[in-house]
Amino acid sequence: MKIVAQNKRISFDYFIFETYECGIVLMGTEIKSVRLGKVSINESFVVFKNNEAFLFNATIAKYPFGNIFNHDETRNRKLLLHKNELLKMALKVKKEGYTVMPVKLYFKGSLLKVEIALCKGKKHYDKREDLKAKDQQKRIDKATKYY
Repeated sequence: MKIVAQNKRISFDYFIFETYECGIVLMGTEIKSVRLGKVSINESFVVFKNNEAFLFNATIAKYPFGNIFNHDETRNRKLLLHKNELLKMALKVKKEGYTVMPVKLYFKGSLLKVEIALCKGKKHYDKREDLKAKDQQKRIDKATKYY
């Protein structure tokens, strides 16, 4: 599994409850650009429309050797999910106020997959508590390293 892009701030800004693996619909020059590593999902999010999931704001740079058929960099891309997963997530987003965010893009064999997470935003005090716990764990690990 080769990871192409990863959203590292998601665990700092959100509580992650469930993760799903899904496919993504791309054009020809987009997949070539992704193979070069010219992709960013840091500002992207998932929206549900007409019983379909779309990835918004994911940036895939234009392919340098593309011609007039090159793609738009920030176009909306359809995500491929099973119907029951799609309905389950859409219901949680609508009723319980969850957010669906992409965590990482990776190749599974020759196919590009997106790992998306069902999450809720953290408050400022939650972030401080996480930083305190992380700092305490570092101190414990450092103190017990030589014993």
